[in-house]
Amino acid sequence: MEGDLTQIRRWLLPLSWFYGLAVDIRNALFDMGVLPSVSYDIPIINVGNITVGGTGKTPHVEYLIRLLSGRYRVAVLSRGYKRKTSGYLLSSVASTIEEIGDEPWQIKQKYPDVYVAVDANRRRGIERLMTDEATKDVEVILLDDAYQHRYVKPGHNILLVDYHRIISDDRLLPAGCLRERPSSSRRATTVIVTKCPGHITAMGFRVILSALHIRPYQQLFFSTFAYGTMRQLWGNGSLDPEALRKENTHVLLLTGIGNPRQMEQDMRRFVQHITPLSFPDHHYYTKRDADTIHQALLALPKPHIIVTTEKDAARLLHLQGLSEEVKRCTYVLPIEIRIMRDEKDKFDKTITSYVQENTSNSGVAP
Repeated sequence: MEGDLTQIRRWLLPLSWFYGLAVDIRNALFDMGVLPSVSYDIPIINVGNITVGGTGKTPHVEYLIRLLSGRYRVAVLSRGYKRKTSGYLLSSVASTIEEIGDEPWQIKQKYPDVYVAVDANRRRGIERLMTDEATKDVEVILLDDAYQHRYVKPGHNILLVDYHRIISDDRLLPAGCLRERPSSSRRATTVIVTKCPGHITAMGFRVILSALHIRPYQQLFFSTFAYGTMRQLWGNGSLDPEALRKENTHVLLLTGIGNPRQMEQDMRRFVQHITPLSFPDHHYYTKRDADTIHQALLALPKPHIIVTTEKDAARLLHLQGLSEEVKRCTYVLPIEIRIMRDEKDKFDKTITSYVQENTSNSGVAP
């Protein structure tokens, strides 16, 4: 596969066997009904994966928000990874990253009219959204990253698969990056292969179709990232990414995301000089990091800028100790997804038809 980023730590395969056994037992208990999966009389769409690391969940959730929020009262329910609170919390535009996590914060800032709640207990979160006075008019709930949370049975289950780490070529943790076996893809209603390059051939699509073993009841789509005009994080300036190559700009690519190598590959389409500065996924930046960023920027020839993601921008915005040079040079690169192969209308109809057909009185299904 072109640009394959799959890495197998073969010396850890024996541990993967034990991990797989535990996952198999858990899934069998759900399949037999020993552990309960609850469904609800409200459209619930899950967007998740079986791979550790970024597959593009947040941009796909935001795509669904834009698709549905004009017609329905939409809520997003997330675990709120790395937040410093616990239990159920309904966010507001005044909520902080520490309270709700970086991805929910990003969504709430971009879509303030959408309900955004966090709760590690997804059943409790759903039921609070449906019954609390402030949110009981909700008509559609989007679950962010709940593919393994089988105590909830979503009405439409979207599985995201990274084009550069096809699940059929990967292995279970810790040798590989799979949370579950590739066969767990059978629970998906829709499979989306994400982060595709724009030039895949018809043969390339067929190879992926064969590798994923798509079942007759499933639909397969392909998506790619679309990068918009960069905006200055501290200021009102903007930059067209295509202008960076013309100006021979040196870019410090600052990321704290699951798969920074993918973004670096994409950036090289329109930037010649890139220096990556990567931190762990969902990293909370510190004053020491502020100095590291400053020194890394000064080491680059001019003209130079810092390019970061929307998710990182949320965590950088309130970081103390950043130099004025760093603030002046930092730009945020917005990412949206596009459905490929002229199948946008087909995908949109798949989602809107499901929601329309299942919009009814709220409640727990028997």
